[in-house]
Amino acid sequence: MSDPSAAPRARISPAPGDVARLAAAYPAALDPGIGPKLQAIASIGFAVLLAIYAGWQLGLDFGRLTSGIGQLLHFITLMMPPDPGTQLPLYIHALGETLAIAFLGTLLGAAIAFPFGFLAAKTVIPNIFAHFMVRRVLDTVRGIDKLIWALIYVTVVGLGPFAGILAIATSSIGEFGKLFSEAVEALDRKPVEGVTAAGGSKLEAVRFGMLPQVLPVLASQLLYYFESNARQSTIVGIVGAGGLGLHLAEQIRVLEWNKVSFLILMMLVMVAVIDFISSRLRFAIIGRNAGTDQ
Repeated sequence: MSDPSAAPRARISPAPGDVARLAAAYPAALDPGIGPKLQAIASIGFAVLLAIYAGWQLGLDFGRLTSGIGQLLHFITLMMPPDPGTQLPLYIHALGETLAIAFLGTLLGAAIAFPFGFLAAKTVIPNIFAHFMVRRVLDTVRGIDKLIWALIYVTVVGLGPFAGILAIATSSIGEFGKLFSEAVEALDRKPVEGVTAAGGSKLEAVRFGMLPQVLPVLASQLLYYFESNARQSTIVGIVGAGGLGLHLAEQIRVLEWNKVSFLILMMLVMVAVIDFISSRLRFAIIGRNAGTDQ
């Protein structure tokens, strides 16, 4: 049985009168004139000139890039085949350490950011000054990269995974706080108004009107950031915050390229597995089948 939706559809052309009426009602949309076109050309030209000037000031040299690619290929040949040597148990332990840093840092950051997400939402805190202060605090925390936080915490608490957990958690507070507040502001207000109209307090309106809507979104964001923080945990480890990154920096320093390639391969497999599992969990949380496209 043929699918009627597969049959070619006839192209419907607007009547001349309709085009004339649209042109009369929206003249700027159909014929913007020369001014906006010149403005667009000038903007593109300014961006190109700015990029050229920035490249000149920074000393970009495509000749050096070409020779660098040749050197990179040479390093790749030195990395083959990947070989952990006698340190495979140590690297497996470091892999577990990296996953633990990502998991605990993400969980701690989300737990602290959860109330801040509500405090930063305009629909929950109508006071503009309180809302402004919470948003700026989250912006300040988010504006400092995880690597900088790792350097700070390595100085404060010393080398090791504890510094990595604190770095991931601190950076995640600002990121989660922003995402959580946006999710709260975008939710449907009717359930909240229904709880309030039934005599519920503001706290009950949040508990029964907001949380059931926002929790699936927050859980999906939490899984995505766990995947991202698993990669970042390797980066912060390079500055002494534990995990695979610490061993990676050491092996690069002593030019053990076979071990370097093995560590990189471990990182790639770890990220691929986490991505596969977290994507399935996200689809399950939001009520979709991962194998369907809706």
